[in-house]
Amino acid sequence: MSQPSRREILKPIELLVMAAIAAVFTGVIVLMSTREPVIALVAFGVAFVVTLVVIAMFVLSIKPDDIERHEIDDEDDESPVSPH
Repeated sequence: MSQPSRREILKPIELLVMAAIAAVFTGVIVLMSTREPVIALVAFGVAFVVTLVVIAMFVLSIKPDDIERHEIDDEDDESPVSPH
């Protein structure tokens, strides 16, 4: 099995950074409008979690292409069969 590429390794971090950017934007907007740091932190947390869930749903909805399906089938064939 080949080593994953740098892009494949950094993909989860890329998704977390996108969620963090959206959350920071939301937190700053709420902080500027309310001037309450606690409410801004709550908005930041809610926006971060919601953005992560939405991005995860989008990633799960993408169908693998032929190369990825071939790799998945190869990995399934190599996995040991459990006796249970």
